[in-house]
Amino acid sequence: MASHIPEPLRVLVDQLAHLPGLGPKSAMRAAMTLLKWPESETRRLGQGIYELRDRLRLCSRCGGLSATDPCAVCADPERSRESLCLVPEWDSMLTLDAGGFYRGQYMILGGLLSPLEKHDGDGPDAERLFARLAEGEIQELIFALGATIEAENTATWLLQTVRRRFPSIRITRLAQGIPLGAEVKYMDKETLRQSMQYRQELR
Repeated sequence: MASHIPEPLRVLVDQLAHLPGLGPKSAMRAAMTLLKWPESETRRLGQGIYELRDRLRLCSRCGGLSATDPCAVCADPERSRESLCLVPEWDSMLTLDAGGFYRGQYMILGGLLSPLEKHDGDGPDAERLFARLAEGEIQELIFALGATIEAENTATWLLQTVRRRFPSIRITRLAQGIPLGAEVKYMDKETLRQSMQYRQELR
């Protein structure tokens, strides 16, 4: 960044450039746009960013981001308590739920297992999943992990572990309309709808 740029502006541009999709030039354009906003708007944006971590929490039921615990999805009495859709990240849940074709429960796994990882433990956030299954409500566990190598590796490990611990639970996965190597959060609504509707049982 050029040395003649005022220090406060340079610091902001450097911070913005760390955001996905923003390089130094895009970050500078964003910063200059903020300077053109009314002062009240820029202060409100800054306050929102400042308070973000304090006002958000993880739902103790599904692991999703929420301002309340449990989150609105888990607390919804209209949703089925018999099916649990397992997704790798919170934004995958948002993408699936936006379609309106699935009205069950969710669980955010919090990541996927690398093909090279040794699975002596229970993997990413798996203990929350096993505790939820142990409650006895869930009759079907749906894997909505995507079609990457990491997703396949995670699904294989979870299938073996859940089968051993909870043999009566039906385990399904989204139908393979999802292209190989794709992530759930990037899929269009119709592909996800068909993948959910025609999900396959894992044996």
